[in-house]
Amino acid sequence: MSETVQKSTSQVPRARSETPGESLITSRGNTTISDSAVAKITGIAAREVPGVYAMGAGTARAFGAVRGMVGGDKGGNITQGVSVEVGERQAAVDLDIVVDYGVSIPDLASAVRRNTIEAVERMCGLEVTEVNIRVDDVHMPDDDKEKQSQAEGSRVE
Repeated sequence: MSETVQKSTSQVPRARSETPGESLITSRGNTTISDSAVAKITGIAAREVPGVYAMGAGTARAFGAVRGMVGGDKGGNITQGVSVEVGERQAAVDLDIVVDYGVSIPDLASAVRRNTIEAVERMCGLEVTEVNIRVDDVHMPDDDKEKQSQAEGSRVE
């Protein structure tokens, strides 16, 4: 009366145990991962780290805000502030970030770098050779209060 339960072998792998880059080029074929796919993974991984307020340089964020107001940016641009160079087995990443005031920038950069490398190597199988981080601005808590009061407009008619 004992039943053997078999696990499905068609599950999507979530973690990689091999050295990055080894399984992308095989005798049975090659796997190519586009720059845009790696940029999306990188953008999500960087934003997951607490203390990252926004991504992108000031001009890019301003254009993103305008696109959002006119409906041209559905759900936000997750690759804003991300630049990648992808080869057959390796990737290099450049990030432009805005940090929250009070956060240790060296600690934040280390956490962003670690999370980005882990995500790209795990999901893509590419070896990440470098993650360069440029802090473009510091977000001040008062910035949100000013924007909120401007959005509310005048209190009298």
